[in-house]
Amino acid sequence: MNQKGKEKIPQAGQTNATDKQQLKLALTVSSNAMLGASAMVAGIALLSGMDAVVKILVTQDVSVLHILAIRSWLIVIVMLLFYVIRGQTNQLKPVRKLHQAVRSVFGIVAPLLFFLGLKYLPLTDSVVIFFTSTLAVTFLSAIILGERVGVHRWAAVGIGYIGVLIAMRPSGEGQLIGYALAFGGSLAYAYLFLSGRYLSQTETVSSLVFYYNLGVGVTSSLWIVFIARELLFVPSASVLTGITAIAVLAVCGHYLMTLAFAKAEVSLIAPLEYTAIIWAIGLDYLLWQIAPLPTTLLGAAIIIGSGYYVMHREQLKKSEIATTPSG
Repeated sequence: MNQKGKEKIPQAGQTNATDKQQLKLALTVSSNAMLGASAMVAGIALLSGMDAVVKILVTQDVSVLHILAIRSWLIVIVMLLFYVIRGQTNQLKPVRKLHQAVRSVFGIVAPLLFFLGLKYLPLTDSVVIFFTSTLAVTFLSAIILGERVGVHRWAAVGIGYIGVLIAMRPSGEGQLIGYALAFGGSLAYAYLFLSGRYLSQTETVSSLVFYYNLGVGVTSSLWIVFIARELLFVPSASVLTGITAIAVLAVCGHYLMTLAFAKAEVSLIAPLEYTAIIWAIGLDYLLWQIAPLPTTLLGAAIIIGSGYYVMHREQLKKSEIATTPSG
């Protein structure tokens, strides 16, 4: 009989071992997906709690600059101690120092505008408008990075901003200021996201987080020094406790989000960011007895749908590039 015609039949022991390996791999992937999803939801919950504490403080006329300065310095100190104790300070070493410095200095704009907006708007409205950063990333990536954006994503961006107009429907001058601040914050956050994605080619996540907070701490501290009224402000024990809570919630929330993206696929994790709206609605009702207007919910649905479609099209584009044969 021709030996070439024979097929190698795996032994029973080999088959069982292969099946066990495949089962173990599937369970690992499933476990990581569950861990990633849980970490994302928990991280968003903590950051939503942070926003609520900020709103409590700013509505009591606590200086936003002091909130940013104390929060950022606490984060910088905690991160520095953590990496020194672990002997991993090399993780904080920047490669492109000038780019990191520029990003750090301008990084204050996003939280500054968003926190100021919380003084004028319900938490839900602020979060809904801030989510337009997903849409802003799309057109800024085309303008700044020169990325090609198809007609589907441009249409989704346009529809998303229609959702913004529906969600806003401002009824007074104070609200107009709040919406403008929240919208400006979303644009600044889009810049932070894009610059982070660009720098991540050479920089570690730890260095990006560290120098961002260092920049915010230095910049806000300098603003405080050169504004006489801010110099007269001395935080009380309760305010200092609140700012410390903000720093703890920020560190833990961002750590959990980083863990989430490390453990699970972006396509699974990214949409869970929108659970922030659910937390915002609950916190608004629990702390301030404010229920969202129907227009806010409708606008939120449109913004979320547009943002999700933009992410979906981006994933399709990446898949097409990955499967296109080279040469």
